[in-house]
Amino acid sequence: MLVLAVFLGWRFVRPMNIFMVTDAFERPLSTTEIPVPFRTLRAEECAACHSAIYAEWRTSIHSQAWTDPYFQVDWEFDRNQQICKNCHIPLDRQQEHLVLGFRDKEKWKPVLEPNPDFDPLLQQEGVTCTACHLHEGNIIGVHGDTPAPHPVKVMDYPDQLCVRCHVVEGDRWDTFFRLPPCGTVAEIQSIKQSGGLNDKAAVQNIPELGCVQCHMPLVERPAADGSGIRKIRQHIWRGGHDPEMVKSGLKVLFEETRDQIPDMRTFTLTLTNVGAAHYLPTGTPDRYLSVHLRLLDTNGEVVKEQAHTLKRTIIWRPFIVDLWDTRLPRWQPRMYAIESPVSNKGQARPAVVEAVVRYHLLDEKRRKRIGYENKEPIAYEVFRQQLPLEDI
Repeated sequence: MLVLAVFLGWRFVRPMNIFMVTDAFERPLSTTEIPVPFRTLRAEECAACHSAIYAEWRTSIHSQAWTDPYFQVDWEFDRNQQICKNCHIPLDRQQEHLVLGFRDKEKWKPVLEPNPDFDPLLQQEGVTCTACHLHEGNIIGVHGDTPAPHPVKVMDYPDQLCVRCHVVEGDRWDTFFRLPPCGTVAEIQSIKQSGGLNDKAAVQNIPELGCVQCHMPLVERPAADGSGIRKIRQHIWRGGHDPEMVKSGLKVLFEETRDQIPDMRTFTLTLTNVGAAHYLPTGTPDRYLSVHLRLLDTNGEVVKEQAHTLKRTIIWRPFIVDLWDTRLPRWQPRMYAIESPVSNKGQARPAVVEAVVRYHLLDEKRRKRIGYENKEPIAYEVFRQQLPLEDI
């Protein structure tokens, strides 16, 4: 019993290893081969020819992958694990140390030495241009038929660049994930396979994922300054941090519906994920949707209220157990209803029925636990509607 108690106690304080470190991201990307005319690999060098794309990238969360204050607080709370750098600052010269090898089989304890090529300015750029477009001394892209001052190689398909960091596996002896912890890509494959959740779903056909179709919309403009107009993709990667992107993927209908309950009126809120091939919300399990249905009196005071949460619920210690998932898969409507009495037997009836849907980037309990003092809101409203309860 003492041994068991010590073991379980250790499980509550140990560093959190919530996924498998795969070959895809066990080390930062090598920059030993830098094509002419690049010198620093900083985004400003790309901006000399691709000013419009550079301007879009500057507005994206990719450009803030390292400097984002929430990431920095969360990373420090989780003991500054080296592996996180390989996606948030993917290039080797963005990191202070070189990864020489590993002290453990699971590759959570790298052997490090100082990096003579470390560039602190490049580090601040997070997922910078060359993090995606530099490969074996070439600049890769979807077009290779235009003259450029650097070598160009055509990529097989654009979604291959997304998969390196947006597929994080979780199949460990002490974890019981139904999907990987940040399982955006696995969710897409799961929904396509079954229309619902398929346990241990894995990515099988990357070209069919469709990541860029939503997060990098097509526009007609020059790919490089002064070149001809053609169809290229915007480098914006809007997601959960963008209220308009979330609203565009969520269809909301709030209406009175027929009910068989005598002397009651029923109002139903229907939510449908019509825009995201993955679950909504997706990404870190901290994100969720909240739904509030309320009956209000003439003074705006709450007479009756319902609250619902659409989120992924996971127990993290002593073992990781994926309990349930109430998020929205694509094209599967979710309905919530609230009843209002036709008559309150002499008491004042509610005057208004209200529905409010909010998107939460972070759970408040988690925010307090890690000590994150946010300057930007961690939640925002995506829908609000009131229906008057007129006399009938």
